[in-house]
Parts: sequence; structure tokens; C-alpha cells
Amino acid sequence: MIGKLDDYMRFNETALSLRSQRQELLASNIANADTPNYKARDIDFASALKGALAGGGNAGALATTDTSHMARGKATGDTLANGTPVLYRGVSQGSVDGNTVDMDVERNQFADNALRYEAGIMMINSQIKGLLAAIQGQ
Repeated sequence: MIGKLDDYMRFNETALSLRSQRQELLASNIANADTPNYKARDIDFASALKGALAGGGNAGALATTDTSHMARGKATGDTLANGTPVLYRGVSQGSVDGNTVDMDVERNQFADNALRYEAGIMMINSQIKGLLAAIQGQ
């Protein structure tokens, strides 16, 4: 019974966890917008979610969606806690100090991710309400 409940909630739980970790990366990018030689980082959310659901976050199974947008991180320890590789954003407009953070892109990604996180919370609330209604026989 518990296994079926876990399976029922697994997708949204995994998605929220990845969204939370992505939000931290985006916040770090924004915080380091003026740091010389800082490279903007992100994850490929769709591939990370597929990998997390298929094999518990197997980093070897993940691939970038478009090589012109992101390249794999070069550092060997450049992964999230679940094994998802952290990728570097491509440079859209270079800067003299080597920083690749584009504040417009980062703010847009941050807001988009926050909205999707909020939608995920609403989905989990809806699932829980449905379960409670079924338990109470309503």
C-alpha cells in the first residue's frame, strides 16, 4: 500500500526536488553576476527529471538538449546531490572580466522556475486532497 502511494507521489516529489536545486543554482548565478570569471550554471531539467525517474538520478544517462545552449561542466565533482550534472550556459554576450552571467536570462529563468515550483506544490496539494477525499469516502 505504501509503495503504491510512493509511486503515486514520486513524479511531483522528484520534480519539486529538482526545481529546488535548480533555483539554488540560478540564485547563485544572480549573486555572482559581478564576480570576475564566474561561469553561469544550470541543469537540463527535462533530462534530469527523466534520469531521476528512470534510474534514481543516473548522471551518465543525461544529455544536453542543444549543444549551443549548454556544455557539460568540466569539473569532475560538478554534479547535484542526486548525480545530475551541472552545465555551463553558453555565452550570449561576452564581458571583459570573463563573467558569463546575463542578468536578463537569469531573472527570467529564476521567475519561470519559481512559477513551475509553485505549480508543483499545487499539484501535490491536489493529490493529497484527492487521497483524503477517497479515504473519507466523499
